[in-house]
Amino acid sequence: MKKMTGNEIRKTWLDFFKDKSHKVEESASLIPNNDPTLLWMNSGVAALKKYFDGRVVPKNPRIVNIQKCLRTNDIENVGNTARHHTFFEMMGNFSIGDYFRDKAIDFAYEILIDEKYFDFPLDKLYFTYYPTDIETYNKWLEKGIKKSHLIASENNFWEIGTGPCGPCTEVFFDRGEEFGDYTTETIKKDIENDRYVELWNIVLSQFNAIEGKSREEYPELPSKNIDTGAGLERFASILQNAKTNFETDLFMPMINKFSEITNIKYTGQKSFKIVADHIRTITMALNDGAMISNEGRGYVIRRLLRRAVKYGKQLGINHPFLTDLVTVVIKLMKDFYPGLEEKEKIIKKIIKSEEIKFLETLTSGEQKFNELIKKSKNKIITGKDAFVLYDTYGFPLELTEEYAEEFGYKVDIAGFNKEMLKQKQRARNARNDESSLASQNQDYLDFVEKSVFVGYDRLDEVAQVIKIFTEGIVLDKTPFYATSGGQVSDKGYIYNDDIKLTVYDVIKLPNGQFLHSVKESIPKDLEGQTVRASVDEENRSFTEYHHSATHLLFKALRDELGAHVTQQGSSVSSEGLRFDFNHYENITDKQILAIEKSVNQMINDTYKTNTMILSVDEAKKKGAIAEFGEKYTEKVRTVDLKYTLDLCGGTHVKNIQDIERFAIKSVYSIGSGIFRIEALANDLAKNLVNELSGINDDIQNLLNKVDNILEAAKKQNINLEFNSEDNYKPIGSYKDVLHKREQLKKLQTNVKNLEKLYNKKKEEKSLKSVRDFSNETYGNNIIAKLENINGSVLKHLADEQIEKLENGFVFLASIINGKIIFVAKSNNNKLDAGKIVREAAKICGGAGGGRKDFAQAGGKDITKLPEALKYVKELVL
Repeated sequence: MKKMTGNEIRKTWLDFFKDKSHKVEESASLIPNNDPTLLWMNSGVAALKKYFDGRVVPKNPRIVNIQKCLRTNDIENVGNTARHHTFFEMMGNFSIGDYFRDKAIDFAYEILIDEKYFDFPLDKLYFTYYPTDIETYNKWLEKGIKKSHLIASENNFWEIGTGPCGPCTEVFFDRGEEFGDYTTETIKKDIENDRYVELWNIVLSQFNAIEGKSREEYPELPSKNIDTGAGLERFASILQNAKTNFETDLFMPMINKFSEITNIKYTGQKSFKIVADHIRTITMALNDGAMISNEGRGYVIRRLLRRAVKYGKQLGINHPFLTDLVTVVIKLMKDFYPGLEEKEKIIKKIIKSEEIKFLETLTSGEQKFNELIKKSKNKIITGKDAFVLYDTYGFPLELTEEYAEEFGYKVDIAGFNKEMLKQKQRARNARNDESSLASQNQDYLDFVEKSVFVGYDRLDEVAQVIKIFTEGIVLDKTPFYATSGGQVSDKGYIYNDDIKLTVYDVIKLPNGQFLHSVKESIPKDLEGQTVRASVDEENRSFTEYHHSATHLLFKALRDELGAHVTQQGSSVSSEGLRFDFNHYENITDKQILAIEKSVNQMINDTYKTNTMILSVDEAKKKGAIAEFGEKYTEKVRTVDLKYTLDLCGGTHVKNIQDIERFAIKSVYSIGSGIFRIEALANDLAKNLVNELSGINDDIQNLLNKVDNILEAAKKQNINLEFNSEDNYKPIGSYKDVLHKREQLKKLQTNVKNLEKLYNKKKEEKSLKSVRDFSNETYGNNIIAKLENINGSVLKHLADEQIEKLENGFVFLASIINGKIIFVAKSNNNKLDAGKIVREAAKICGGAGGGRKDFAQAGGKDITKLPEALKYVKELVL
């Protein structure tokens, strides 16, 4: 058995399968592209879903990769076991409809056993198979594997929901009795142990799982596939004869550095393993664009970072130290993952900022603990309080116990664990790490007739209908762009003398043809006929304005916010553009306006768009930027917009000046350090600019209202002021739209508050000015007529007077604006305010009423008021 470094294992894996005609696929980002079912890329096959479910047929059906993966379902196991990690690298070889069981096992045997490759001793290897999968059993026998080393297991069937599934065969390595007194029964029963280590799982994806059917009833897949996964870290532990994965060259450099920082010798401590694992995960995740936050991916990174700091603090480190380990991680990984060095500075900045913040949080946690000590009556820190210290302040439970012991207190551990279980359940409910692959469409897979896209050069084309599917039609050549790369499809018409079809969507079939979905029913005899395909020119033009503007926006974001900004998704259509990107802190209005200004300055330039077909390597050497999550063929379309050179298969303006104008509509966070910009171009941007004119009008109307309120207050000798630091002078430039919207919103609130204050002061003044009620007091009753007092003030007066009376009644009537307002209050059980007010209002041609203790009403005929007051007096007195 050879001793190999981590890099040698990677190289051996990739070179072997490359020699077997596999295409080497670069690792996808840890952040899944357009896959809401995944929080993180968590397996080798996750990046290749589109091939396995038949949406896309790869140019080469044989693929090999080493995929970066991140799993968080068992963080607590890291450091406790020999092989649990949050970040790991999954080596895989894949066949999409090419070789199957026999060839897969041939390859596996050769790379494992041959001395040119890993040279594992055959007698140390054990192989599992699904009990009914006799073909796999016989194939391993054919390769010379002893029957005693072949183990049937019911666990050997890979299935996640509906879609592709099948039996699998796993490879285990026996590390010997020194790793535990276990037998091969542990393999059969899938019992975790350190002796028999699973190295490799080979999935034979040959069935289509259907809900409600048993496995025996699953139909065969039209295209059988091979999906394998071999853990790099596990290979390294075996080939380097390491006690655990952590004593390999993949982790020891970080462990040694941590030992140097703590001045403590490493002897297998759990804390060293946790810190080494977590800093590797944090570094790789931040490199791929993840950001620290309180939700989603950002929360995962924050949790890992806090856990690492916690263990550092327990070993006496009271200052930021993780950035020293980042240097080691990058040095270790940079050769296989180019680009890490470029982001080292920003990764360290993000980590150090969070580390400092958390150290401050720990101090706050100590203060919180002291508060809990003071409020505790039975010398017990409740589980809920202990969990708050843990979850809110990042306070380790062990530290809580230590502090409690100093004060003679205990911690309710069971209560804490109960709260922790609740959190885990919430996390499980929120997480959907894996989903079933979509079912394959046999008709699509079998359709191989060639179709050509001509839409880069023209929007109108005479074509032949070469295939009709239930979902739409395929032409031998088409000017219609199909949805891909964030750009939505074209719209338009397909027609001839006999029929006109409205195209509303276009998608790519697995073999690259364009399927046109239409609103109308498709005649069966249309296949083979000649038609004209015509793209909606205006719709395409506005889509191109937005697409090219998106590229310029990305350039402006990198210039303004930093080179760490990466695309996290986008969508461009005729209606606007949406661009998602990562950033580690909130974006200011000043930065947003600067970004918008930068894009418009680029647009003002005259530059003819230049497209080239280059190899991926040539394009990258020229500095071309790849679209987020896209996989490229050997030759790629490169778009030169002067200020940015990008790999892009979409359609663009002929000259960047055609965009004419760009305006940002909104900027907001969509979580986990990911921000979204929505923007418009050309006439749609101009319309947004015109909105500014309306905003300015609204602002001026509000300012006029302020003047009217202040003037009215002055006439009534009411002291009222309106102060604002804002400059409300209308400015016509588009760049002020965001600022003006905010000004309008703020002004609306301020004017509303001014009105409230004015009305309040006016009421207070009215209350003070009302004359004495002594002439209208009849024992414990007040019946009075007032002038120009509104309902609110009248109610205050009634409240004020009734409080002075014992077993009394107050009836007030005010004439204001030619109408009468009645208010009555009663604390006399014999006098019903509701009935009395209602009868008084009727006399004056009005209506109203209320409760026995309070009522109000209105009257229309002021000439009848004396009669109403007389009625009330007679009734009350």
